[in-house]
Amino acid sequence: MIHHSDAGSQYTSIRYTDTLALEGLQPSIGSVGDAYDNAAAETVMGLFKNEAVAKDSPFRSGALKTETDVMEIVFEWVHWYNNERLHSALDHQTPEEYEQTYYDLQTGPLPDDAANKQAA
Repeated sequence: MIHHSDAGSQYTSIRYTDTLALEGLQPSIGSVGDAYDNAAAETVMGLFKNEAVAKDSPFRSGALKTETDVMEIVFEWVHWYNNERLHSALDHQTPEEYEQTYYDLQTGPLPDDAANKQAA
């Protein structure tokens, strides 16, 4: 597994990198200030900031004063993003619907199973 960061000061810490190694994680340092380094993650984070954290967000009911306030917004937004928000890249389906359709199409018998049944 890879732990990716933006080359922050934690990578100068021997203790930090030793801890990653003990957990079997490989440190990965991206280019500083390069949004293209991890475009998919940057896109999702941008959507999260605009849709969930912005002051006029429907997910907010006031100031974010506690960790619990932030966690509630994160959980609500992630649920909405995966189960209600339509995505043009997924043929205007939610990620949940798209994934379910994918797995529904995979449920046919496996070729090895059919061959084994005929041989028996």
